[in-house]
Amino acid sequence: MSTPLVAHFGAGGDAPYDVALRNGGGTLRLVELGEGAGRHVEIARFLAAADDADDSVIARIRGPVLDVGCGPGRIVHAAIRAGRLSLGVDVSRTAVEHARSRGLPALHRSVFDPLPQEGAWESLLLLDGNIGIGGEPEALLARCAQLVSPAGSIIVEVDPDPATDRGYAATLVDDDGRSSAPFPWYDLGAAALRTRLRRSRLSIAEVWDVSGRAFVRLAQSP
Repeated sequence: MSTPLVAHFGAGGDAPYDVALRNGGGTLRLVELGEGAGRHVEIARFLAAADDADDSVIARIRGPVLDVGCGPGRIVHAAIRAGRLSLGVDVSRTAVEHARSRGLPALHRSVFDPLPQEGAWESLLLLDGNIGIGGEPEALLARCAQLVSPAGSIIVEVDPDPATDRGYAATLVDDDGRSSAPFPWYDLGAAALRTRLRRSRLSIAEVWDVSGRAFVRLAQSP
């Protein structure tokens, strides 16, 4: 019998994500089960100030902003500094505690749980690969569409390869061999995302890239 996948990024097992956050950084690898070295995840970047690519997102947000998968609060902090009412949500208790320790508003909650001001957020963010949350992009985007206002935007960080479209079971692994329990994840590029939106009320309003990172801004059709 196969082991059922836990729903949350990096949860369970030896919790290398939590360890890295507590230790102030480190490089983790997002590894597809049964595959090789995986993709590097630099925790120090999550803990650092917003960079040029992040600033390109901040420049495009309007009104109150909800950061889904906020981690330790890098983007929430940047949005507040830009004068935006902001809230972060994350399933990692350690990440939320880190954000709160800096005085940042963050909830230890899944995006699929009841959230404040549903249907009223003007901007919603899915950055740092968080389109992968739950391993089902359509379900995630449908939920996000419920959270934003009719005139609101969803900004998604996508894979730099526009054609990327793959779901898989993954683990997070650190250099000391700590590994999380398996969780479902998804990598999606801009062109693949456009194809997946055909049966939804969401459409791509803008595509851009900065410093090797790629983003799309989604709007809702009337």
